[in-house]
Amino acid sequence: MSALRASRRWIRADLRARRGQALLTVLAVAGIVTALITSATLLEDGTNPWRGLFTQTDGAHVWISAQDTADAGKLAGLPGVTGVAGPYRSAPVTLVQDGKKSPVALRALPATPPKVAHPVVREGRWLDSADPDGVVVERSLARATGLRLGSPFTVTALNGARHELAVAGIAETAEQGFYPEWTPGLAWVLPETLDRVEPAAGRSESVIGLRLADPESARLVAQGAVTLLAEKIQRVSTWREVRASMELDNRLLGLLLALFGVVGLVAAALAVANAVGGRVLMQSRDFATLKSLGLTRGQITGMLVVEHGALGLLGVALGLAGGQLVTMLVLDGAGLPLSLGPTAAIAAGTAATVLVAVAVPAWRGGRTPPIPAAPAAPPRGHLSKLARLALLVRLPPALVLGARDAFTRRGPALLTTFGVAIPMTMITIGLGCWATLDGFLDQPERVGQAAALTVRPGKLPAAEAERLIKADPGVAAYYPGSEVDALEPEQTRTVLARAIGTSAQPYPFVAVEGRGYADRGEAVAGQGLLDLLDVKIGDRVRVTVGGTPLILRIVGRVVEPDQDGEVLSFGLDSLAAKDAVPPEFYALVLKPGADPDETRARLLAASGQDLEVTRVENPAERLAVIRVVIVALIAVLALIGLANLLTASALGLRDHALDLAVLKAMGLTPRQVTATLVTGTGLLVLLGVLAGTLAGASVSSGLIDLQGHTSGVGAGIGRTPPAATLAVTMLVAVGAALLVALIPAHRAARSRVPLATR
Repeated sequence: MSALRASRRWIRADLRARRGQALLTVLAVAGIVTALITSATLLEDGTNPWRGLFTQTDGAHVWISAQDTADAGKLAGLPGVTGVAGPYRSAPVTLVQDGKKSPVALRALPATPPKVAHPVVREGRWLDSADPDGVVVERSLARATGLRLGSPFTVTALNGARHELAVAGIAETAEQGFYPEWTPGLAWVLPETLDRVEPAAGRSESVIGLRLADPESARLVAQGAVTLLAEKIQRVSTWREVRASMELDNRLLGLLLALFGVVGLVAAALAVANAVGGRVLMQSRDFATLKSLGLTRGQITGMLVVEHGALGLLGVALGLAGGQLVTMLVLDGAGLPLSLGPTAAIAAGTAATVLVAVAVPAWRGGRTPPIPAAPAAPPRGHLSKLARLALLVRLPPALVLGARDAFTRRGPALLTTFGVAIPMTMITIGLGCWATLDGFLDQPERVGQAAALTVRPGKLPAAEAERLIKADPGVAAYYPGSEVDALEPEQTRTVLARAIGTSAQPYPFVAVEGRGYADRGEAVAGQGLLDLLDVKIGDRVRVTVGGTPLILRIVGRVVEPDQDGEVLSFGLDSLAAKDAVPPEFYALVLKPGADPDETRARLLAASGQDLEVTRVENPAERLAVIRVVIVALIAVLALIGLANLLTASALGLRDHALDLAVLKAMGLTPRQVTATLVTGTGLLVLLGVLAGTLAGASVSSGLIDLQGHTSGVGAGIGRTPPAATLAVTMLVAVGAALLVALIPAHRAARSRVPLATR
């Protein structure tokens, strides 16, 4: 019992003596666990709202849009189909709000929700026959347009007729992605209401959902449906596309956090091992005294493991709570929390890593002999090459002595160097991500965003819209375009076909591989489409647009941030005449220095608000949260580096307890003594910072391109941080390290000789 009491007192006294270092250890481990929990949550399907919505709505695995009224009975007989939703009549309308127009698909559903693919009402109520003007709006559309319960829902049909409806409810569905990433927006009305808004059957389509026994058979079932309905098919989508569209860049953020978390865990383990090893060296006399009082090797080892392991476990607990909090903030409350299995694996893995990092130096501490050691002195050895070089170039004595002392203890020196290099590598990779986002903003044409504005004619004829665009002084060029759904060769799903510009005046895509299209029948594609169709540059592909086969030769690959890169782009004159005229929109490239908002305002004023003018969203704007994440992770990595630095500084002061008196007796001033102590630590930091920066700069663009390739966006987006940024980062890192090392060194150099030799 006395040994246990002595251990508790010693642990309490040691923690009080080094509160700052203990706090750094806890915060570093907590930050790493937070990053791992957040990344696992983002990478797990629980972050994707589709999984929960699909379960709640008893969703359909395949959605088919067809002309006229499709025969649902034939589709229900396909192998593997267990349920059918529809057919439902759907008509395109335009939602008009304070001059702003949004494309919407009105879907006719009965007052009694169907069994398969029934929307889940989140606010208000479902459709009611007593309120024929009531409409239930999909939640993401309501958020994007600011609709609330009771809000007017004014729509314009294709014939120009205006209809006043009202929002009766807001619901969620798993049949399509979020608006505006997935357009048009979706709203549900009663069948009689849709008949009143759009009485012409030829201006509507039939929508059918198929629920399957085996979700993996979705492609085969979709192919069978296309065979049955033949030319009536307009669009086909499966649950995979909807799930991918709901990720909202969470996967990219999750992979970034996972990379930082895993590498940071290694760095944190090194920092903990270095800290415990340093404490063992500095407290060898204390351990000898405790052994002389009766404590065994096992008790000494256990005492160290308990003390430092408790700090790590406290960090794990804080990290678990922090991960849940950060995930809620990042996802804005969407999705499901991380399941118990991955959470337990992360907690157990981190705890095991910390305990192993603690156990090795603690075992060495338990082997301390029970005879009090003499006052510590640095181990003897030959001058390092660095110290010899310092002598040859005749550096000041303080710097020569510091260079000699930097590598006196090679093991701790190596740990300190690696402990600084690893966080610095990850910081450099984070800066590479930052530089890539800046590249998106500075050169939007590299990611297919040469046009700053998109203009839709709205109520105006195409010729009048073109006249207004030409007359605007801020417009450098404009490209007519249309976006249509195209069935891929196997006709099991729909991809986006973007006809923009013409062969004579192609849209200014920047081809990463190959070249842009310059003739009819030529196209460029995103990496996602190349992977989907298993084709390469130079191959020909056959797609079906509006029932018409279209054969295109892929001549180049472009960076495509939309639709996971599954986009095929070509000239408008490559489409059949019925699909190409009139253009749906015009992509406007502005003159250098022209302000998009001012240009938009002029076009709206010139057209009397009849044109629909929207800004093109840059991918970097959607990924702005990554900047916040990078700053937070840099702070965590800086804590890890600081923990290593404090250990190195303390160990250096311990090794020079005797040297301080000798150095002063030799005539060195307190400032020179301080320089000696700081140089020893500073050289290790400088070596670690330099190695980490070079390693991070060499791999950052490659890692970003690898992620771009696997996500469908495509390689060619990665950027290395600018040299000036790297230089400033290195100077800040080394300067901060020297400043932290300067404080204890200055205090020791100013102390009296008897105190220094104690």
